[in-house]
Amino acid sequence: MKSIFVVFCLLFSVSAWSNQLESIRIWPSPDNTRIVLDMGSAPAYDYFMLNDPHRLVVDLRQTQNRVNFASITNNSELITRIRDSKPPSPGSYRLVFELRSGVKPSLFPLTPAGEYGHRLVIDLPYQDQSRAPQPVARQATPVGQKEIVVAIDPGHGGEDPGAIGPRKNREKHITLAISRRLAELINKEPGMRAVLTRTGDYFVNLNQRSEIARKARADLLLSIHADSVANQGPRGASVWVLSSNRANREMASWLEKQERQSELLGGVGEVISQTDGNPYLTRTFLDLSMDKSRADSYAISEHILSAMGKVVRLHKSKPEHASLAVLKSPDIPSILIEAGFISNPQEEQLLITAEHQQKVALAVFNGVKSYYRQNPPSGTMMASQPTQGGTRQHTVRSGESLSLIAQRYGVSVSRLKGHNQLQSDVVRIGQVLDIPGS
Repeated sequence: MKSIFVVFCLLFSVSAWSNQLESIRIWPSPDNTRIVLDMGSAPAYDYFMLNDPHRLVVDLRQTQNRVNFASITNNSELITRIRDSKPPSPGSYRLVFELRSGVKPSLFPLTPAGEYGHRLVIDLPYQDQSRAPQPVARQATPVGQKEIVVAIDPGHGGEDPGAIGPRKNREKHITLAISRRLAELINKEPGMRAVLTRTGDYFVNLNQRSEIARKARADLLLSIHADSVANQGPRGASVWVLSSNRANREMASWLEKQERQSELLGGVGEVISQTDGNPYLTRTFLDLSMDKSRADSYAISEHILSAMGKVVRLHKSKPEHASLAVLKSPDIPSILIEAGFISNPQEEQLLITAEHQQKVALAVFNGVKSYYRQNPPSGTMMASQPTQGGTRQHTVRSGESLSLIAQRYGVSVSRLKGHNQLQSDVVRIGQVLDIPGS
């Protein structure tokens, strides 16, 4: 009789606690704090806010806690304490986050992916925007003194580790290390300035990365990553630009699949706004802007690959194409750089060393600088610097027109034609044009 009673109690406890709260991870960033609850199975939950003092209360139905609150690493200025409280019903678990200020939380579950199982993600955006980095007020830059701004995007971060190597090194740490080195090199170059989309180990929504670059008025966006495939054999760096069509190659498909998993971390998604003006005119301007952005991206990527090929192994000697969100900004040339294969044991070991990270960063920097020395944007310090013989030259690339080249260098089409004794507006790929002084 006693054994039957014990079995009954065990069955009751399993049914009452069909889920487990296994750990709590906190990821503070400049504009929000993200909390991740690792669960044994898909969470069933409710939540509400309390004021005076500010608290977020999360009720997890049929859940048992296995977390020691004292062991949680909390570097967030928003969360002051984590505790439990009396649950609303037997078998449920009530979790309380004490906060410094009120927030409008966003909660969403995530299914298992990579090394993580079921999760409940809680985003707490800072209502006090003084916490977030504010744009620096800048005076009008005199003509010829404008800096070339390069936005550097360290791939992944926070809850999104990216690829994980055989020795358990994470892509997100490698990309941040290389990005910091690259930013340091760019900031030391007169006439150039770097801005990072993330400066620490936290997640940034994929669409927000381009928005950070746009707010900084970036001339270029470089997204730094480390490749991974199931086969440990492939090695070498590669450079990716936006494809006009959906990429169908195996590697591109893998990248896009990985990106979709990252997009889930953005929460419920974002509403795409539409302009109130003429939709056909808007689409035309967007198409023209995208064509220019893609042409510039491809040209810059060739310079980067050339520089990287001198110091590191290349996986592909030509730019690859894929349809990735971080490359889709219509107004900023955008390039994704795979520093190497973290899935290859030898290359994984290289990627975590400071020496190799510096090699990659220096090669990317040299490639970018080489391009802008040959194609300085109008009004920048580089454009005002004297060139050999007092004349600049431009080699026509795919997708470029005479009007586009004239706009880039700040001269009129008629002057560009006259300077090069052109009889028509037609230019051919590979044609070298002399650029008259502005």
